[in-house]
Amino acid sequence: MSENGVHTDPAAISDLTDAAEAEHSAVAPDGSKVGYRASRTLPVRVELVRQLRRRRTQLVLGFLVLLPFILVVAFELGQASPNRRSGGFVDLATASGVNFVILTLFVSGSFLLPMIVALFFGDTIASEASWSSLKYLLAAPIPRHRLLRRKAVASGLMSVFALALLPAVALAVGVVWYGAGEAVSPTGEAASFGAGVYGVALAVVYISIHLFWVAGLALYLSVSTDAPLGAVGGAVLASIVSQILDQITALEGLRDYLPTHYGLAWADLLSSDVDWSEMAKGTFSALAYGAFFTLLAARKFARKDITS
Repeated sequence: MSENGVHTDPAAISDLTDAAEAEHSAVAPDGSKVGYRASRTLPVRVELVRQLRRRRTQLVLGFLVLLPFILVVAFELGQASPNRRSGGFVDLATASGVNFVILTLFVSGSFLLPMIVALFFGDTIASEASWSSLKYLLAAPIPRHRLLRRKAVASGLMSVFALALLPAVALAVGVVWYGAGEAVSPTGEAASFGAGVYGVALAVVYISIHLFWVAGLALYLSVSTDAPLGAVGGAVLASIVSQILDQITALEGLRDYLPTHYGLAWADLLSSDVDWSEMAKGTFSALAYGAFFTLLAARKFARKDITS
């Protein structure tokens, strides 16, 4: 018992003293501990496991699996003229399994898919700041640029997986309910099932690239605030505002510079004579906006005073 009344264990103190004397922490010329390698900190697989264990990730992926079944039930309850061969995306949804996938991408592309990408990227840094764990990650020590890069890569992999999961489940559900028939476009053109699946795969690739601007913006907002909902909501709001402005024809050519203007350019893949010009413009626009916001995020995070 010490003088101030605090109990101490002499044996434990002796063990700690012996352990401290046995530990040799040599210091390298750059000030780091010998044996420390910044390239070994925070592997991507570790961040992926952390993301997959989070409840919001499980709920998002679960909803993406459930959505095609919800759409099937909606069509089964409200379908008056099944297997239509003409009309728009909604009218053609039950013509084949491929058409059902196209409808799923069409109804989810304007809000759901951007929101998912914004969630994975906007929540990545801001959530660590809100939990007050960000400063401990940096004290591990994990270099700032590596921490941001690893989290961005993990978020990108999760986003691509989610974007691929939805059409994959929709295709399986569509084939079971509506068969593996021809893919019919709104212009009346028909393609084989294999060609339709190939077109859908290219559409998913394009959508993934197109949403890079959302990822970059959400990442920038994530390093700029300690509120995850603010970062996610800000990116989603920007997407909605851009889509609203894109509907104002009075803006004329200015609409071409909106990041969402080429969001549906993948629909050209449904025709026999594909016009690649719109998708090329959309790809360039997304990469330009995404790179700009990503660089801003890296610059902001490198100079940010981590206090939370």
